[in-house]
Amino acid sequence: MLSSIHVLGSHQLGGADWFFIRLVQALHRAGHPSLAVIRADSPVRQLLPPDIEQVHLPMASKWDLYSRWRLTRLIGQRQPDVVQSYMGRATRLTRLPAGSHALHVARLGGYYKIDGYYRHAHAWVGNTQDICDFMVKEGLPRERVFYIGNFVPEPRAVSAEELRTLRAHLGLADHAFVIFALGRMVVKKGFQDLLEAFARLEPRVGGRPLVLLIAGDGAQRESLSETARQLGVASRVHWAGWQNDTTPYFALGDVFVCPSRHEPLGNVILEAWQHRLPVLSTRNEGAQSLLRDGDNGLLAPLADPAGLAEAMQRMLALSDAERHRLAEAGHATVQREHHEDAVVAAYLALYEKLRPGR
Repeated sequence: MLSSIHVLGSHQLGGADWFFIRLVQALHRAGHPSLAVIRADSPVRQLLPPDIEQVHLPMASKWDLYSRWRLTRLIGQRQPDVVQSYMGRATRLTRLPAGSHALHVARLGGYYKIDGYYRHAHAWVGNTQDICDFMVKEGLPRERVFYIGNFVPEPRAVSAEELRTLRAHLGLADHAFVIFALGRMVVKKGFQDLLEAFARLEPRVGGRPLVLLIAGDGAQRESLSETARQLGVASRVHWAGWQNDTTPYFALGDVFVCPSRHEPLGNVILEAWQHRLPVLSTRNEGAQSLLRDGDNGLLAPLADPAGLAEAMQRMLALSDAERHRLAEAGHATVQREHHEDAVVAAYLALYEKLRPGR
């Protein structure tokens, strides 16, 4: 049995936050008690099950000396085997007390500033090989930088009645062909490009009305709605809002599109594959490490609405059997490279490898 403390300073609900939730729960299920240190205003607080112990610290900024002192004191009291921090703020505030035998692992899911935030950790995990290469280029010791990917859960079963109710709520025709997209509505996620690309497509595919379903929220929500109106596609774009349970929305989709201009990994791609949807993505950093064009998905140019529209048309032109083949190849990629058992085993092996003689 290995004990660990996991520290997250975010107050949003992005990819790192979801992975934090999944890994803490998975370690707990595997018999390794894990304590979650989060902000009181974090949505993670409501999503962790009651059997996961939580401690709430302000972590109001990278300079929050009170939270740093509280965290150091907590580590000294609990004497965990491992302290794992997520992203810059939590890592900067994580300092081990004198005499602690804990291993501090910093987990990075992006190309973050290293100096002032990460160098004091004992080891670093990147969730893509490209992020690991970036850390080495920034001067972190190669022998202490490790690649461990993310995992996404198996989707729950969705009943036909639940889907009928959701279709009616969203105003989707029963026979509509649904392009599904998901994410925070900020510039780097590329939803402006997606709307412009969608407006270039014919309104029907194979005799079915073509609609765009977008789940998520963010600073661009109102401006994107106005863009859809200006492009003349407002009646065919359906906004689902922020959803913690996205499974029924994936179940409504016929294809999944990731239009991101910047995406270090692309958890949404893994989730779409887990739901057995064919995936089309722009050539962002994460997608290029996950997708093989024409094999387990399709790739489109970055920040290029015309190029994205062309790739979407290519996806729509495929037969049902060809799209099914892409979806099954994607699902096989998740099962082979991003399964919960493999990822948890990799973290446990890393902890055990680095603990002796650190």
